[in-house]
Amino acid sequence: MSKMKSVSIMDAAIIVPAIGAAFKKLDPRSLARNPVMFVVAVVSALTTVLFLKDIAVGNSNLGFSFQIIIWLWFTVLFANFAEAVAEGRGKAQADSLRRTRTETQAKLLTGEDRAKFVMVPGAGLKVGDLVLVEAGDIIPSDGEVVEGVASVNEAAITGESAPVIRESGGDRSAVTGGTQVLSDWIKVRITAAAGSTFLDRMIALVEGAERQKTPNEIALNILLAGMTLIFVLATATIPSFATYAGGSVPVVVLVALFVTLIPTTIGALLSAIGIAGMDRLVRFNVLAMSGRAVEAAGDVDTLLLDKTGTITLGNRQASEFRPIKGVTEKELADAAQLASLADETPEGRSIVVLAKEKYAIRERDMRTLHASFVPFTAQTRMSGVDVEGSSIRKGAVDAILDHVAKGPAAALASSASGVATMQASSASIVEIRAIAEEIAKSGGTPLAVVRDGRPLGVIHLKDIVKGGIKERFTELRRMGIRTVMITGDNPMTAAAIAAEAGVDDFLAQATPENKLQLIREEQAKGKLVAMCGDGTNDAPALAQADVGVAMNTGTVAAREAGNMVDLDSDPTKLIEIVEIGKQLLMTRGALTTFSIANDIAKYFAIIPAMFLAFYPQLKVLNVMNLSTPQSAILSAIIFNALIIIALIPLALRGVKYHAVGAASLLRRNLIIYGLGGIIVPFIGIKAIDMVVSALGLA
Repeated sequence: MSKMKSVSIMDAAIIVPAIGAAFKKLDPRSLARNPVMFVVAVVSALTTVLFLKDIAVGNSNLGFSFQIIIWLWFTVLFANFAEAVAEGRGKAQADSLRRTRTETQAKLLTGEDRAKFVMVPGAGLKVGDLVLVEAGDIIPSDGEVVEGVASVNEAAITGESAPVIRESGGDRSAVTGGTQVLSDWIKVRITAAAGSTFLDRMIALVEGAERQKTPNEIALNILLAGMTLIFVLATATIPSFATYAGGSVPVVVLVALFVTLIPTTIGALLSAIGIAGMDRLVRFNVLAMSGRAVEAAGDVDTLLLDKTGTITLGNRQASEFRPIKGVTEKELADAAQLASLADETPEGRSIVVLAKEKYAIRERDMRTLHASFVPFTAQTRMSGVDVEGSSIRKGAVDAILDHVAKGPAAALASSASGVATMQASSASIVEIRAIAEEIAKSGGTPLAVVRDGRPLGVIHLKDIVKGGIKERFTELRRMGIRTVMITGDNPMTAAAIAAEAGVDDFLAQATPENKLQLIREEQAKGKLVAMCGDGTNDAPALAQADVGVAMNTGTVAAREAGNMVDLDSDPTKLIEIVEIGKQLLMTRGALTTFSIANDIAKYFAIIPAMFLAFYPQLKVLNVMNLSTPQSAILSAIIFNALIIIALIPLALRGVKYHAVGAASLLRRNLIIYGLGGIIVPFIGIKAIDMVVSALGLA
């Protein structure tokens, strides 16, 4: 699997621009998107104005106020810096994509018969235009192949060096502007206007220009704004208590107290966490059309997976030869290999290999045998070879038995020997059907083999379940996610594969209507559903699912219907997508827990030291033994700013994912981030207090 190049957060190309962006984000219109940091910026501006007033009137103790103001602005800048670093990683990847976009000339087909073309700028193409793209040409814009077949290099968008096949009339007809045709030719109908191509949308999404807050993030912002309002009211009551005790509290101290007590840590990092979640998907070559899709992935209850290529390897493999009575396994294997020597399908090659490995039957030089091969067709559903006066056929059981019924034995039915042959053939047919049914019940696919009208036996083709997939489904089950396999196979085969893979349920002989109905039934129960697809027939289900992952190799309809696009077209990445979504939610929950615990610790660190002069009885609560009230305030405000910088790597990297239940996750968060959020401030503020006192800063 090819992944987009990951950009390190310590890269100078990210850090340096982020410093400048942190100052640009002081724009009130930008700050207003983050209620907590907007309030911090407002009170920072207020204390700055009061400080300038104190300078004008010549008040004393300006040094302490100046330090508080500096660290208040640092708090805002560090929050902006965290968001800028997260955005910078996306912009670096967007720049890489932008460099792949070139100004191309297009061969626009003209005339009623579209037989001739004229060269036009690719940027001038309109939706519905038909263009010819030949070997060596760059595909000028997004479109759909309407004629021809070609090998296309999509490394510009996927990073995958292996070319892919694009052809008309199937689920691999969509092409992307900026990719290159390597061989043959295709005619492409343009489906995207200039500036709105898939690559343009990719760049905008990766840059974060179209990123919107998710419902969960909006709800958390409302909670943080509410907590901020509560602390505004609480801080506003302090001057009256101080006056009652015969003293006063400077405004700059009240502001510092307020800022250290509100949830600035999570408020500063919330946006960066959301951007980083989308960025992690991008590095897996998955584009989320919105942050909502990433977040929904973390809450998925039901996961729908296609069988072929997702749960199984996609190519059936020959696993054994099952001869009928009177035929040896080697005889069957020899005939099966001869019939498969010209079969370039994975199944055909596996038959040749199995015969060679199990019975040491070496491949023959067919040129010397003067063999005539019979290719597989959808009409006959069989293939084979005519060699040395002998006719060998292999294929679907019903097709082969029908071939036997119409063969030489049937022509001899009127003679005595013919009757005997027919009786023997009937017994063989019964045995062939019994073997085929047994293989089908086990989840395999039977292929019958016949030589000169005489049945020899059955080849057992087996869908190979991917290694480790059962363990992954077990892991998903521990997370509370129900897995459903979707397949076009008959119920008997589907049940066998489902049991071997370890999925919770399966949907056999699935049609588009069946898929849509299943998703709606799950959603009616209040569950979130994820699924993947690549065909036009998957579009309704992709649009209905909460997380619809469209394969990049699929049709335009599928890509437009989903809210995620997998550039590698690897359906198994649904599992990684769910994990990344859960990691996003875990990171947000962990840092929220840390922030709230952090505020509680700062409260107990600052309040006793600050009011010690008014209420000596509070000395018993000054467990940190901070030097002075001024030192306590300054140390807390410095810690409050520095902890944001310290947590940026965790916000961008994300909390390490663990497949545990909600109760276990809550317990883990409380122990690590709740307890840590209490202990770290005590240690940090005390350490800073010692430095501040030693340097005489307060």
